[in-house]
Amino acid sequence: MAKAKTLYVCTSCGNESAKWMGKCINCGEWNTYKEIKEPTISSSNRSVKAKEITKLSGIKTSTLERIQTGIKELDKALGGGIVNGQVLLLAGEPGIGKSTMLLQIAKNLKDVLYVSGEESLSQIKHRTERLSVKADMSLIAETNIDIVLATVKAESAKSDLKAIFIDSVQTMYTESISSAPGSVGQVREVSLQLIRFAKKSGIPVILVGHVTKGGNVAGPATLMHMVDTVCWFEGESKADLRLVRIMKNRFGPTDEIGLFVMSSKGLVSMEDIDEYLLKKDRLTNVAGTVTSCVMEGSRTILVEVQALAIPTKLAIPRRVVQGIDSKRAELLIAVLTKHCKVKLYEFDVYINIVGGVKVRDTSLDLAVCAAVNSSVKDKPIKPNTAVIGEVGLLGDIRMPLKYKKYCNHLKKHGFSTIGPDDTQICSSLQKTLTSK
Repeated sequence: MAKAKTLYVCTSCGNESAKWMGKCINCGEWNTYKEIKEPTISSSNRSVKAKEITKLSGIKTSTLERIQTGIKELDKALGGGIVNGQVLLLAGEPGIGKSTMLLQIAKNLKDVLYVSGEESLSQIKHRTERLSVKADMSLIAETNIDIVLATVKAESAKSDLKAIFIDSVQTMYTESISSAPGSVGQVREVSLQLIRFAKKSGIPVILVGHVTKGGNVAGPATLMHMVDTVCWFEGESKADLRLVRIMKNRFGPTDEIGLFVMSSKGLVSMEDIDEYLLKKDRLTNVAGTVTSCVMEGSRTILVEVQALAIPTKLAIPRRVVQGIDSKRAELLIAVLTKHCKVKLYEFDVYINIVGGVKVRDTSLDLAVCAAVNSSVKDKPIKPNTAVIGEVGLLGDIRMPLKYKKYCNHLKKHGFSTIGPDDTQICSSLQKTLTSK
């Protein structure tokens, strides 16, 4: 006999608790526990049949057949396209371009089923006209996953479906769970049903996921573990640049990126991003700006680092950072203060990566230090100079593992680099900054 079991699940990390708590004991976040009710079935009177075991040597494999989405940057990031039966999670902030990308994929694949849980069919029609996307796809506006799967099975029997789009997974629900749509239990059960269908039918499923104000996918944290691929949409809403980062991929490389520019016609692939980020008419002979090279996935990208240091009388000076981790910037400012004797506690420091790119590569450390040091001393860095290197807490500078690849990309664009080579470690950050 079924009996309801009440659990409290943290929406930030997925930790389960028998009672509600204000602070999660696992991740430390506040007010993240949500109540879910899951039916538990007693198996005392139920006979369980053992399943047949399969030897690894007896499993036949074949080459992965990939479906081209028609979007060059997305196909490159995914490793060549979408695999049959693949479940892909497309996550990002509101207005970043998730639904726009789905329409562009539907234009190229043609035989797709678009399940809308947020917009009406007329709204989708208006968007396709605004973006001039001529996609003759099948549409339904439904949030009940049981009805959706029944419709999909009926449609797949009549036509050869190439993919299924769910926009979004947080709006879907199943009647087997009494909680509201978007809750931890609903998102988990809906995702499980879609994954089972994709693996059994071989039809790829793309799930659109919302992002919370903390920067995580809404719903259970296990959602990212359940799917095959996680595509993370990044970019500033006021800027045109968009970046799709592959956080997880069971059928290809991980940590790859796809670069796009949002235009009136939708997302446009940017194969040569250097010209967009490093414009020829930029200010060069000015204090506080320096060019660097970073690695995103397997791609080298030129970026411009700008820093502004202004004298302040505040007890706690301002630190405003865009484009890199703010804690990393605080670390670099502390290293400059300690080892270069730069009195940054007397300055408000502003750091920005031009173009709206968010950089995670630590080889940008030396460029940030050089830009801040240049702004404080009001001494410009030579325009043909590019700065790369990771800075340690002791003031040491280490070159990235693929140092030669960085240098070849920089030389291709007419830059020279500063800092030690790949076999030498400079023991003093001050020595490097003052000698160049």
